Amino acid sequence: MSRILFITSNRLGDAVLSTGLLGHLTEAYPGARLTIACGPLPAPLFRAVPGLERLIPLAKRSYARHWLRLWLDCVGTRWDLVVDLRNSAVGRLVPARRRAFHAKAARPMHKVEENAAVLGLSPPPAPRLWIDREAKRQADALIPAGTGPFLAIGPTANWLGKEWPAERFARLALRLTGEGGPLAGARVAVLAAGPERGAGAAGAGRAGAARHRPDRSHRPDGRRRLPGAGGALCRQRQRADAHRGGGGRADGGVVRPRLSRHLRPLGAARAGGDQPRSPAGPAGPRRRRSQ
Repeated sequence: MSRILFITSNRLGDAVLSTGLLGHLTEAYPGARLTIACGPLPAPLFRAVPGLERLIPLAKRSYARHWLRLWLDCVGTRWDLVVDLRNSAVGRLVPARRRAFHAKAARPMHKVEENAAVLGLSPPPAPRLWIDREAKRQADALIPAGTGPFLAIGPTANWLGKEWPAERFARLALRLTGEGGPLAGARVAVLAAGPERGAGAAGAGRAGAARHRPDRSHRPDGRRRLPGAGGALCRQRQRADAHRGGGGRADGGVVRPRLSRHLRPLGAARAGGDQPRSPAGPAGPRRRRSQ
């Protein structure tokens, strides 16, 4: 039975964009035992990956001691394959029959293509999410049955330069869910990662105030509910009609993969924005660049 070590990003968005490559590994090596090392924030998204043997949240430590800890955790195993998207020393210093490392592309390309190039895959496998029973339970708690159509927005980012102004999110929510809009009468679900919940709450308030109906907005999402937020958007019977994202962690978690045939993601970025990390999936992204 094969053993595979997969080292991916500590950032939520980049970790999500690596799931296509990880999905390829689960299909190419059925029955393989997988160890996944990633940042603590995206770690819950990997808990239901088929064949997962161990999930290692790689919390940063001073003097790069987190890498030493990872090496100590992995050096005692003889790996059949190491896929290291961090291009770290750990991937080189553990016993392995085969190794594959991320390298910066010679030409500009989408991050999904860049990851796929690690194993020479073309076309690149699309990002995906694995939803377990707990995530489905959380999804039901976040978006109760009978809610009807809703607009999911991700108004926050991990730095200010990537954020679309909250006022524009509020105006967009009003335009889409107001009378005569394509989602007339829909609720608004505001999604934000744990560190951005304050800004997400402000966005939720403005989105609700735009309709003078604060109860129309669902509460922001934290790290522990991240798989549930994904589950809410990936159900077989999709209740989310659109998602509007700003480009940061919340955006990476729910906009960047096209989660189902029923969901239409819209990504926003300032001029000169983050093209390599735009929404990705079989139907292609829908992206509008704000000036």
